[in-house]
Amino acid sequence: MTVQTVIESGAVIEAPLNKLKKSPKNARRTPHSEAAIEALAGSIAAKGLLQALVVEPEVGEDGQPTGFWWVTIGEGRRLALLLRAKRKDIRKTEPVRCVVDLINDAHEISLDENVTRSDMHPADQFEAFRRLAEERGLSAEDIGARFGVSAQVVRQRLRLGAVSPRLMAVYREGGLALDQLMAFAVSEDHGRQEQVFDQLAFNRSAGAIRRAMTEAKVPASDRRAMFVGAEAYGEAGGSILRDLFTEDGGGWFEDVGLLDRLVTEKLEAIAAEVREREGWKWAVASLDYPHGHGLRRVYPHAVERSEEERARIAALAEEYDALVSRWEAVEELPPEVEARFQEIDAALEAFGEASAYDPEEVARGGVFVILGHDGQARIERGLIRPEDEPPVAEAEADGEPTAGEDADGEGAYGAGDDPGAGSAEPDDEEALAPLSERLVLDLTAYRTVGLRDAVAGDPTLALTALVHALALKAFYPPYDQASCVEVKLVSAYLDGHAPGVGDSPAGRRIAERHAAWAARLPRAASEAWDVVLALGSGELLELLAHCVSLGVSAVRSPLDRKPEAWNHADRLASAAGLDMTTTWSPTAERYLARVTKPRILEAVREAKGEDAAEQLLAGTGWLPPLLRTAPASPVAVEAAA
Repeated sequence: MTVQTVIESGAVIEAPLNKLKKSPKNARRTPHSEAAIEALAGSIAAKGLLQALVVEPEVGEDGQPTGFWWVTIGEGRRLALLLRAKRKDIRKTEPVRCVVDLINDAHEISLDENVTRSDMHPADQFEAFRRLAEERGLSAEDIGARFGVSAQVVRQRLRLGAVSPRLMAVYREGGLALDQLMAFAVSEDHGRQEQVFDQLAFNRSAGAIRRAMTEAKVPASDRRAMFVGAEAYGEAGGSILRDLFTEDGGGWFEDVGLLDRLVTEKLEAIAAEVREREGWKWAVASLDYPHGHGLRRVYPHAVERSEEERARIAALAEEYDALVSRWEAVEELPPEVEARFQEIDAALEAFGEASAYDPEEVARGGVFVILGHDGQARIERGLIRPEDEPPVAEAEADGEPTAGEDADGEGAYGAGDDPGAGSAEPDDEEALAPLSERLVLDLTAYRTVGLRDAVAGDPTLALTALVHALALKAFYPPYDQASCVEVKLVSAYLDGHAPGVGDSPAGRRIAERHAAWAARLPRAASEAWDVVLALGSGELLELLAHCVSLGVSAVRSPLDRKPEAWNHADRLASAAGLDMTTTWSPTAERYLARVTKPRILEAVREAKGEDAAEQLLAGTGWLPPLLRTAPASPVAVEAAA
């Protein structure tokens, strides 16, 4: 005969964990989140079960207790205990303290448990976490383990708990939202927090607050920070401010003076190394390219090789290509083939670079080592200072035209000593008298009109003369008057309007194209005509396109309003099928952080933050209206066809 133990309502019992069940009368239908169960498990592990479960006995069909208990209040704690048992932290039969309730309706008290209570204000929670760290010396990892949350979450709450008491009071009263408080908490400087709070009286969006809190610091995405690196900056004693609440891209470098010094030292070290290794006369480190320096630029040219060397190089290249074609499908090359590849590479490398600077120009010239907007050092070679230019006599020996002398070294007025000298004898002083300036003007005017008429009858020659004139402007600025075709080419300095535009994909393509043509053109301006004249029609058009492109300007400056030119830029873009997505993307720095609220992206920016907006737009090809290209007109399409 089994004796049943009578348990009264309100009794405290210890029921085995494996005898506890979720009550079907539990009012909570939405399951507990994994994070919530994890937090409860951590709390119980550190402090034990602080609040007993409320249960009622399960009754079988015969009306008798089955030995199991329905958990009316405390289902989350039951799940947390089961999680600990699963991890072998406790036994499956671990005794659990419970209070038996046989009087109240199970569904009602379950609802009451979840409804009639007030959650702690987040501000109280933040400050309580801070007290645990300050008064008990607990680390973020220790606190996280005791509350079942990650150390990162603890660090966030500690940072929020360290916000200025004045701002915390405003937050308690509802004057600040949590995302605004998190933006202020990017820095622990109470004075700066309160200063920004007062300054942004009319625009306290989280993005505006975060920008103001970090405006005197350097973001890790800045070219200077990327160039130096967080590790070197930290070793030098610099500190990095991290935003614990958003993806901060590496934070902000706080010591701007230290960072600038490290940048300068690193650039100067690179400049010294380049000068020593390559033999330039001088090397200067500069954060930005010093435009307007008045220096002449020279470029490397193809190295002259003997017929035997050219044949040997061609044979090695042909053998290399043949080996690649034969073995490209094989993952692991035979040792002898691998060895042959290495031999060919070594043989080709022994010939040196295909193009090089003239040793005399290296001895006179120098380099600028500047910091590109991608955070990489950029070396600009071949700059000649005016004081380092060769003497006039040396320039004449090199074939450069000088005042009163043309490219052939003859008198400016033709063969002989003077225009009109004819075949007169040297002792005939009257015959040797120079022509008057007025007569020279008259004669050369007739020569000009005749030349114009002749050029007009030869379109190919006209194109060649145009390309030659433009090439002189683009590649030989000091000698850009060595053409009788008067063409004006002005290339606007775009980095002054948009820092870093020269490092954009389009900017890099232009620089590479310019360097390639500079390597093909002769060093002396006087020799450029023969080279341009010898170009095929296709190459001539390519050089023309490059030179003309340097003069294109679609910049809309309020100081230089040219509405008709702007309209033409739009039509030119349509005709070219310009796709700006290949050279521009909507980052926070370039666009999102610089537009006003009425702009279409403001809603995304306020809801998700600028960084989130940038991520959402990345890869979509979205462009602001000013950068969009209208379809080409039917007339232009037909003309192009």
